[in-house]
Amino acid sequence: MPGQEGGMAAADDQTFVAVIQEYAPRLYRHLLRLLQDPQDAEDALQETFLKAYQHLGDFRGQARLSTWLYRIATNEALMQLRRKNPTIFSLEALQGDDAYPDEILLNQWQILPEQAALSAEMRQVLERAVQRLSPALRVVFLLRDVEGFSTRETAEILGISSDAVKTRLSRARLRLREALARYFQGSASQRSEAAL
Repeated sequence: MPGQEGGMAAADDQTFVAVIQEYAPRLYRHLLRLLQDPQDAEDALQETFLKAYQHLGDFRGQARLSTWLYRIATNEALMQLRRKNPTIFSLEALQGDDAYPDEILLNQWQILPEQAALSAEMRQVLERAVQRLSPALRVVFLLRDVEGFSTRETAEILGISSDAVKTRLSRARLRLREALARYFQGSASQRSEAAL
């Protein structure tokens, strides 16, 4: 069944194991980015596959299998976040319109140590900035820009409109740009002070 995106209703156990093997690594990374805790991500992943197995009969193939699994995983992560921080996080707030990158791929075959250090530092700055986004913005950013889902698929996964996805993605990118701009301004002033 790996690679096939529909017709799961009559799947057998062996086929479901193949689905788990194909999607578990990607779903785990997605959950880890959302939950920021390996144990919570592992728990959410287990719940995701348990719920998917229990509701195989509900999957009609109208959406891709990956979209369906990401929706279950994202909902599970959001429920965990709500349980952990009930006063800070509300699923209802995610329903309205108001409401990471994987490793940097370098095309160069040889990197100077200074460049490697700067790239690693830059990645850490970006990861921290992503973690500071509100859950509503972070989940949209992760699904669209990291996982590569389309606007329509992201809307389906989250149960919100495409316009809400676009708005949240725009806000997330703006906040990340602002965080990176502050970092570069701080780095530039530190470099000029060091040169004196």
